[in-house]
Amino acid sequence: MDYLDQLEAEAIAILREVAGQFEKPALLFSGGKDSITLVKLAEKAFRPGKFPFPLVHIDTGHNFPETIEFRDKLIADLGEKLVVGYVQDSIDQGKVIEQTGKNASRNQLQTVTLLDTIAAGGYDACIGGARRDEEKARAKERIFSVRDEFGQWDSKRQRPELWNTYNGKIHKGENVRVFPISNWTELDVWNYIKRENIALPSVYFSHERDCILRNGQWMAASEYMNMDDEDIVVRKQVRFRTVGDMTCTAAVESEKTDIDDIIQEIAQSKISERGARMDDKVSEAAMEERKKGGYF
Repeated sequence: MDYLDQLEAEAIAILREVAGQFEKPALLFSGGKDSITLVKLAEKAFRPGKFPFPLVHIDTGHNFPETIEFRDKLIADLGEKLVVGYVQDSIDQGKVIEQTGKNASRNQLQTVTLLDTIAAGGYDACIGGARRDEEKARAKERIFSVRDEFGQWDSKRQRPELWNTYNGKIHKGENVRVFPISNWTELDVWNYIKRENIALPSVYFSHERDCILRNGQWMAASEYMNMDDEDIVVRKQVRFRTVGDMTCTAAVESEKTDIDDIIQEIAQSKISERGARMDDKVSEAAMEERKKGGYF
C-alpha cells in the first residue's frame, strides 16, 4: 500500500464513520478540486448504492461560469441530490448587506447562507474538503470539528482525536464539520486526481483570460468586479490553483495544461495555494475569524 492508498483508505473510513454516526449528513460542494476529490472518495465508499447525503453548494452568484457548468454536469452524471443555498436570497431577505466599494465581495456573506441552509436541511454533519496544509487556522482544526448552536467554532474547545477514534456526539442544535482529507497536501490531491483520472473545471488549467491587476495579483475581469479607470484589462495566460468567488480568487500566470506539468509547477512554487485568495488577506487571522463565525 503506497502513501496515496493510505490517505484514500483513511478518507473512505471517515466518510463511512459519518454515515454511521450521524442522522442527516451533507457534503459541502464548491466545485473545486478538493470537493470533487471528496465526491470520488464518496463513490468508492458507497457505490453501487446512493450517497447517504446530498451535495450542498452555497452559490454566491459570483462563481466562475465554468465551475457552475461543471457542477451541473457532475450532478447529472452522478444522479445524486444537489441542494443550493443562494447568497442573493440572504441579501433579498435583509439578512446580509451587499458590500460596496472597489474590493466588494460576497465571499464573507455566504456564512449566513451556509448556516441557514444547514438549519433548513437539519444537517447534523457537514463534510468539507479543507486541508491542514492550506492555512494555519485549518492546521489546528480537528477532523471532526464541533460547531455550537450558532455554527461557531472555538479553537480552544476541541475534542481529542486519539488514533482513528472520532466522537460525533453532539447536543441538539450543534453540528459537526468533518474534513476527511485534512491530512492531504495540495500535491497529494493533484497526484490522486492524476491517478484516478478525475475531471476538473477548465479554470484549473492554463487558458487565456481578461484580467486586471489588484493588490499585486491578477484577478479575472468580470461583471462582478467593481472596476474603475485605474483598472486596465490585460489578456493573460493564467490558471487558478484554488476556485472560489470570482471577486476574491486570483489567478497565477501559467502555461501548464497537463496534470504532470501542473504537479511539477506546484512542487516548485514558493507561494502557498491560499496565497491567491484575497479573502485571506483581510487580516492576519482572517480565516480563523470567519470560522469562529460559522464559515466552512
